[in-house]
Order: sequence, then structure tokens, then C-alpha cells
Amino acid sequence: MRLERVLGIDVPVVQGPFGGNLSTVALTAAVSSAGGLGSYGAHLLAPERITALVAELRAATARPFAVNLWVPQPGEDVLPTEEDVARVRPYLRELGLPDPDTTGPLLPDFDAQLDALLAAAPPVISFVMGLPPAAAVAEARARGIVTIGTATTPAEAVAVAAAGLDVVVASGSDAGGHRGAFLRPVAESLVGTFSLVPQVVDAVGIPVIAAGGIADARGVAAARALGADGVQVGTGFLATAESGASAAHKAALHGPGAEVTVLTRAFTGRTARAQLNRLVAELADAPVPPYPAQSALLLDLRRAAGAAGDADLINLWSGQAAALTAPRTAREYLELLTG
Repeated sequence: MRLERVLGIDVPVVQGPFGGNLSTVALTAAVSSAGGLGSYGAHLLAPERITALVAELRAATARPFAVNLWVPQPGEDVLPTEEDVARVRPYLRELGLPDPDTTGPLLPDFDAQLDALLAAAPPVISFVMGLPPAAAVAEARARGIVTIGTATTPAEAVAVAAAGLDVVVASGSDAGGHRGAFLRPVAESLVGTFSLVPQVVDAVGIPVIAAGGIADARGVAAARALGADGVQVGTGFLATAESGASAAHKAALHGPGAEVTVLTRAFTGRTARAQLNRLVAELADAPVPPYPAQSALLLDLRRAAGAAGDADLINLWSGQAAALTAPRTAREYLELLTG
């Protein structure tokens, strides 16, 4: 019960945070109001939008919720080249889209985002891709904000605990979406969830949340048996009615393609787990630029393809247990996980 006490929740289930318009206030509030911890991915939001978001979430639920930020990594200040634009231009033209704007900053300023989030003081702030500044951790503690860090290896979990964060997510390579490795390259940090969790539990003294490949009550029970204090579920909640995923994305999570997922840099320049589709296959060997350059190149394409129902050109983020998901509401799914 220590995770429930730390987070102020009724059941030890955290909804994974999604970026790129996949998070919604409705989903976050539904999970929190039902007793879990709803989460909202804010890494693409401007500081003023983060301030408004926290206010919207407070109005939507009286229960604790989390807002997630990505910690910047070195080498992420590269702008796309003309060659990079040319590589994706055929896909853009398929949907009648112009070349993307590749000038100016491609992301909001992280320090300004963090300042805005700390000032708004949500109940919980979670981080992925690295460790937040020490001053921010201290400020969060002073404001009574619970902090969650994300680790893909035992060493990263130790680093999260040493940095003073309150909770650590042990994110196994089974998980869908982006890999958050920050101490070693992603290729050297692909530890499966049920190998990772007991090692993290043994290595740190803070509550541990298991993430990756957990989609039903059996997965929750297995994670708890390995010592996890709770679970974080992403793909299953992405499939629910309240998520911002397109109809094509949700259908793919329940379809036959859910049985095959790959690690790819095609969509954003960062390694992420997604279902195999045409764009992933055709860009598999392409020299895509790093994040956020590649993400900026394909942002309009992903949104337009989702609106058009073209599953071959959207980022079908999907964990390895996606085949266990089904259409349902977030409350129904939380009850299934904890029943």
C-alpha cells in the first residue's frame, strides 16, 4: 500500500502519459476519478499551455493526477537539412501536405516548461528520458509535489533514487512508445519488464512501478509478485474511448498487426516501439536525423494520416501486449486491471 499512500490513490495503477495529442484531459480525469493515477504528457506544450492544462485537470477531477515532461538529451539541437526534407517529401505529397517549417526552435524551452509546471503545482510530476535538475526536485518537495522518475535499467533506477525523486517507474523494453534510456544507448538498455523489475526492487528503497507488457489483471499480479508496488499501463489505456489516439490507431491495437511490434526511429528520431507499417518498413534503413528534427518533419503527416484513417503513415505506438487490449472505457479498463 505504500505507493497508494505516496500518490494519494486508491488502486496501484498509473496510466502511462502520452505526448503528441494522444493524452486528453478526459482520459487523465477518468483514471484519476476512478482511483488510479491519470497522467498527461506535456512535453510538446508551451509553458502557458501547461499552466492552463493543470487548471483544466483540477477542474475535471478532485483526485491526484500527474503531468509528464521529457528531460532534454544531448545533441537535440539539430535542425533538419534539405536532404532530410526530401526524404519525407513523397509521404507528405501523398496527403497533399506542403514541406514542414524547419526554422526556429522545434521544441518549447524545457526550463520554462518546468518553471510553469512547478508554479502550477500539480499533485504529481513525472519525468522520462533523464533526471530533472536538482533544484527542481527540491522545489517540488517544498511545494508538496510528488516526483516520479523513469528507468530502463537498474543503474538508471539507482540514479533516479539518488536524485531524490519519490517513485521510480521500471520501464521494460516490452513497453510501447519511446524508450527513455539515459545512462547508456538504447541498444544497451533493452531489459524486459519481468527481468528489470526485481533487479530495480532490490536496488532502490523507493516505491517501484512496473511498466511494459502489462495489459490485464494477470500482468498486474505478476508485477506485484516480482516486488513492484504498482504498475503503469500505457497501451491498454491508449486503446480506451477517452484517449486521443485516432480511430485507425485504436483499431490497429485490437487488430492482427498488434502481434508484431518493432523498435524504430522513423517517426521522431528517437527509438520507440510501434507496430510495423509501410512508413516504418520503408524508412527502416534511412539515415533519419535525431529528435526533434525527425519529429518536426513528420508531425503534420502523422496528424493528417490519423485524420484520414491511413494506418500506414501514422505512428502506431504499441507495446508487446497490445493484442490483449479491447475497446472499452477507461473506468471499465481500470476495473479489469484491479478486479
